[in-house]
Amino acid sequence: MANTKQKLFQKRRLRVRNKLRKMANGRPRLSVHRSNKNISVQLIDDVKGVTLAAASTLEKDLGVVGVNNIDAATKVGAAIAERAKAAGVEECYFDRGGFLFHGKVKALADAAREGGLKF
Repeated sequence: MANTKQKLFQKRRLRVRNKLRKMANGRPRLSVHRSNKNISVQLIDDVKGVTLAAASTLEKDLGVVGVNNIDAATKVGAAIAERAKAAGVEECYFDRGGFLFHGKVKALADAAREGGLKF
């Protein structure tokens, strides 16, 4: 039985998330979602079940509405680092979901690290 692309993506996403939950130690999760047109990221506290901060290319104040490239991912990463500091979060763990850690996802992570987030 052949696995579809979507099933393989779901398996990879759950595998990554379950491994990270074992090592969480109460830290919030920096969850990334990438579509064909946008990229978004959320800082989620899984213990309380609330979103602490979020950033996306859909926001007009970032100036990259509807753009999905490495420059846009860098701006979103810098924005989430700034908003996380405002929310009082310095350490989190990076949940890349089912996406591979290169290109836009890596650019977002690097920008968040440069902004002061530790993961």
